[in-house]
Amino acid sequence: MPVPRSAKTRTYDDAPDTAGTFRRMAELPDGPRRRALRNDVIRSWLPMAERLAMRFRGRGENLEDLYQIAALGLVKAVEHYDPDRGSSFESYAVPTVTGEIKRHFRDHMWSLHVPRRVQELRNRVRIAYRDVDQSVPGRAPTVAEVAAQARMSEREAREGMEALDCFAALSLDAEVTGTEGHSLGESVGAHDGGFDLVDDRAAAWPAIAALPERDRTILYLRFFREMTQSAIAVQLGVSQMHVSRLLNQCFARVREDIHAERG
Repeated sequence: MPVPRSAKTRTYDDAPDTAGTFRRMAELPDGPRRRALRNDVIRSWLPMAERLAMRFRGRGENLEDLYQIAALGLVKAVEHYDPDRGSSFESYAVPTVTGEIKRHFRDHMWSLHVPRRVQELRNRVRIAYRDVDQSVPGRAPTVAEVAAQARMSEREAREGMEALDCFAALSLDAEVTGTEGHSLGESVGAHDGGFDLVDDRAAAWPAIAALPERDRTILYLRFFREMTQSAIAVQLGVSQMHVSRLLNQCFARVREDIHAERG
């Protein structure tokens, strides 16, 4: 004969019996009496919530913070539990509290954006890797072994294993293994403006070559000999204002030719 859901054995031997309190809460409107009963239920079930939080220790979150998150999940469970559905509060509260903790890890503990599908693969691979690692001491589990343990394809296992290192990002100040104090930031490349200069010169050269000789001479004296406009004016026997006007005309013509070439 099947056992009614409400009569199932509780998971924890010290789980409090709050069925009567929930029935009284259901009969009361929102007010001081109902809130007092609700707080009593929460205090009674807090040890259970903290035990659930303990399962997630060592994953990068402070244990006290995990207790707070589990307590929040417990409050939600108490608020939404309906005793008329026949299931025990514990069978409703455990997945509610656990789900709240997992949601916290999913939404707040990843320093890199990782799709939820990959996060789930990572969690399955992490458990499978641990189980296989215990059965093959002395070497690291292979992708095929992890995939078989997690009941997934090797491609999924490889993707999940790659995500194991995405939970937290390394600081650029972190020391690179095998070096004499060199930081990760020192090994990261930076933008080299010299490459842009090479491209610009290559694009400008045909346009400059098409200028009249006098215009090319002015550009040469200004940018390669680094002469002032006044000095160029003296050398060419014109006014400084005229040199300035000629330079602006050269700039405009070169820009126009470059834009026309690049389409």
